[in-house]
Amino acid sequence: MKKHSAAGRQPITRLTPDPELGLTSEQAQHRMRAGWHNLTKEQLSKTEGQIIRDNIFTFFNFLFFALAFCLFMVKAYTDMLFLGIVIVNVLIGIVQELKVKRTLDKISLLSGQNAHVVRDGAVQTLPTDHLVLDDIVHFTAGSSICADAILCGGTVEVNEALLTGEADIIVKHPGDQLLSGSFIVSGNCSARLDRVGSDSYAASITHEAKRRKKHRSQMMRDLDRLLKFIGIGIIPLGLIMFFKQSALLNTGVPYAVSSTVAAMVGMIPEGLYLLVNIALAVSVINLARRRTLVHELSCIENLARVDTLCLDKTGTLTEGVMEVTGAIPLAGLTQEALERQLAAFLQASASENATAKALKSHFQQIAPPLSVKKEIPFSSERKWNALILSDGSACFLGAPERLLGKNYSRYTPQLKPILSSGKRALLLARGTAEDTESPENSCLTPLGFILLSDKLRDDVQETLAYFKEQGVTIKVISGDNAETVSEIARRAGVNGASAFIDASTFSDDADMAAAAENHSVFGRVTPEQKRRLICGLKENGHTVAMIGDGVNDVLALKDADCSIAMAAGSDAAQHVSQMVLLDSDFSVMPQIVREGRRVINNIERSAALFLVKNIFSFILSLILLFAAIPYPFLPIHITLISGLMIGIPSFALTFEPNYRQVHGHFLRNVLSSALPGGLVNAFNLLAVLIAGTLLGIPMDQISTICTLLVGVTGLLVLLRLCQPLNLPRAGLVAVMGVGFFGAAFLFGPLFSLSSLTLESWTVFGAFTALSPLLMAGLTALLQHLTLWPAKTKTLKASKSLSLRETDRP
Repeated sequence: MKKHSAAGRQPITRLTPDPELGLTSEQAQHRMRAGWHNLTKEQLSKTEGQIIRDNIFTFFNFLFFALAFCLFMVKAYTDMLFLGIVIVNVLIGIVQELKVKRTLDKISLLSGQNAHVVRDGAVQTLPTDHLVLDDIVHFTAGSSICADAILCGGTVEVNEALLTGEADIIVKHPGDQLLSGSFIVSGNCSARLDRVGSDSYAASITHEAKRRKKHRSQMMRDLDRLLKFIGIGIIPLGLIMFFKQSALLNTGVPYAVSSTVAAMVGMIPEGLYLLVNIALAVSVINLARRRTLVHELSCIENLARVDTLCLDKTGTLTEGVMEVTGAIPLAGLTQEALERQLAAFLQASASENATAKALKSHFQQIAPPLSVKKEIPFSSERKWNALILSDGSACFLGAPERLLGKNYSRYTPQLKPILSSGKRALLLARGTAEDTESPENSCLTPLGFILLSDKLRDDVQETLAYFKEQGVTIKVISGDNAETVSEIARRAGVNGASAFIDASTFSDDADMAAAAENHSVFGRVTPEQKRRLICGLKENGHTVAMIGDGVNDVLALKDADCSIAMAAGSDAAQHVSQMVLLDSDFSVMPQIVREGRRVINNIERSAALFLVKNIFSFILSLILLFAAIPYPFLPIHITLISGLMIGIPSFALTFEPNYRQVHGHFLRNVLSSALPGGLVNAFNLLAVLIAGTLLGIPMDQISTICTLLVGVTGLLVLLRLCQPLNLPRAGLVAVMGVGFFGAAFLFGPLFSLSSLTLESWTVFGAFTALSPLLMAGLTALLQHLTLWPAKTKTLKASKSLSLRETDRP
C-alpha cells in the first residue's frame, strides 16, 4: 500500500515489520529522506527570524517611528533622539533572546525525549524525532507515546488524560491504537508507528493536549492589560492635543508637533516590556547554569510566589534507589523457599520500575519457570501486580494493606516497628485468578513480607530547613505506606510529619481542601487523589509547587501552579512540567526559588520607575486638554528623563540580589510604588505652569524648570526604591543625580534647556523643597489606604473570634 502526503513528503510503501526485527537501517533512511519522520513543524523555541521580527515589528515601535517621521517633517531633528533609545532597546532584546535560544537549545538536547526502537533486529535508543513511519518502538511504564501507534505485543494500561481530560486508565491489547500525547501507566509493549509528525493525533488537535498548556503569569497579564490600555488611548489623546495646541493656542505647527510627540512618548513605557523580558531571559540562563531547564517563563514568577511545596518521598526526600534489607517468611515457608518463590515471580514479571529492579537485583537465584497466562502490571492506582498462571492460580506482589484488606490488622503488630523505622514492606501472596478482581476482599494466602529501604538524601535536611525559614509549607504526598512516609518525613525535618493520613481511607466525596490544609504527610495516595490534594490547596488560596518524577505525579503536576520534574523520572512527568531538574537534585531548589524571587522583586521595583513617567504624562496631558496652557515638554526633555532617571537605574536594579518572598498583586505593588512620584510630578508641573504663566516667565524657562523638577522627583523615587540603602545603591542614586543635572547644566542647549533667571530659580527651589514633603505625605496616605482593608479584615476576624470565645460554655 502506498502512503501519500501533500505536505512535501514523497509517497512510500507501508510495511509491517517483524516486531523482533523492526525496519532495516536502509528502510529507515529511505523514510527519513522521504519526509516520513516524527518531526512536527511546531517548535518550542522561536527561530532567529521570528525573534528579529517580533522585536522589530511591534505596535509601539511602529508608533515611535511614525512620531519620529512627524518630527522630521517639521525639522525638529534633535527631538528625534528618543529613537536612539528605541533602537538600543530593540537590539538588546534581539541579542538577549538569541542568547537564551542558544542556551535553551543546548540544554534541551540533554533533556530531549528518547525512544527505544528496533532496527536491524537490535534495540537502539534514538531521539523521538528520528523515528520513522512503521518503526517498531518499545514502550514501558512512564513512557510518553511520541506518535500514533498500533500495539503489536504486550498489554499496557494507558492514561489519555492529557488528550481527553479524563483520568481513567485504559487497558490496551495487541491491535489497539496508542495515541500520541498519552502515556503508559503500567506494563510493557512493542508498537508499530502508524502516524508520525504532523499526521499524529496530538498534532491534529493543534497540540493543545500534547504540549504543555502555557499560561501567562499574573505579571505578564498585568503588563499586557497596561500596554493595551495605553495603546488604545494614546492616539486619540495625541490627536486632540495636537489640534488644541495648533488651532486653539496658536503655538505653531512645529511646537504643536514636538510637544504632542513629547506627551505621547511620555505615556509609552518603552523600556518596561524589554526590561521584563531581559530579566526573565537572564533568569532562564542562570537556571540553565544550575542544570535546570525552564519550559515556561511564567513558572519563574509562580515559583517566586510559592508558599506550599508538595513532593513525593521517593527520589526527592530519598535517593530513589531501593535496597532490599530482608524478608519475613509466612505460612510455614522457610527463608529459602520464600526467596525461591519470589525469584520465580520476578523472573516471570515484565515490570521494570525502581522497586522491581531492586528486587530482581537482590533475588537473582535461578528458580523453576512459572507458566504465566497473563500479567496484571503494577499501577499506582492498584498498588500491586499479579501473575495469573496456567493452572488458574495467581501470585500477587504489592502493598500489604491493599492485598490483605481487613485481614491486614492481623499483621500490624509484626509490621508496625518496621514501618515506623522508615522501611517499606511488600507482600508476596497466592490466590486464584478470580481474586485479581478484588484481592482485598478475597482470602489470599500470605507467603512472606519483603522489606526495603530508601536512603535519605544527604542534603535534604538543609534544603527543607531553608523552606521552613522562608515560610514555605512542605507537604509529602506518596503512594507508599503512610507510617513509613511519616518516619522518612520526620527524619528529613518536615514540620508536622507525625500528622500523617492514609489516603486509602478517603471517600470519593472527601473534603480534600480540608485534608490538604490540616495534614503534612499523605500515604497510599492514588494519582487522582494527588491531583485533588493539589486543587484543594489552591482552593485554600495557596500558590502550590509540585515536584514529581513518576507517572503517578503527572495529573498533579499538570494542575500545580509551578510543576517541577526530575530528569531521572518518567518521560510523562517531564512532558507536562514547566521546569525540569536535569541532575534530579532536590538540593538546588533553594537556589531556584531565590532566583525566582530575585527577578520578580527587582522587576516590580524597576517597573515603578517607568510608571512614574507614564502617570504624570497621562495626568498632565489629560488636564491640559481643558486648559489654555501649552504642554511644557519637548521629546528631547523626555529622552533625558527616560535615559538617566528610568532606563539606566531600572536595569541596574534588575540584577540586584533580592530574595524576600513575593507578596501581593504585581500591578498593585508597582502602582503603590510609582503613584506617589507620579502624583508629585503632576502637582509640581501643573503648579509651575500656573505660577510661571501668572509671573510671566517665558515658556522655554518653564519647560526647563519642569524638566529639572521631574529629575528631582525621579531621584526621590529612586532613593525610596533603594531602601534600605547600602553602598552600591547609594552610589547608584548619586551617579544618576550627578549624571542628570550634569547633563542638564553642561549640555543644556543639546537638550533644549534654557538659562534660568533669579525668579525662575526661586520657583524651582520652592518646589524642590516642597517635593520631599509631598512625597512623604502621599506615600504615607497610600500605605494607609492600601493597608486599611487588610486592617479591617483582621479587626473583623478578631471580633468574630472573640464572639466565638464568649459563646463557649
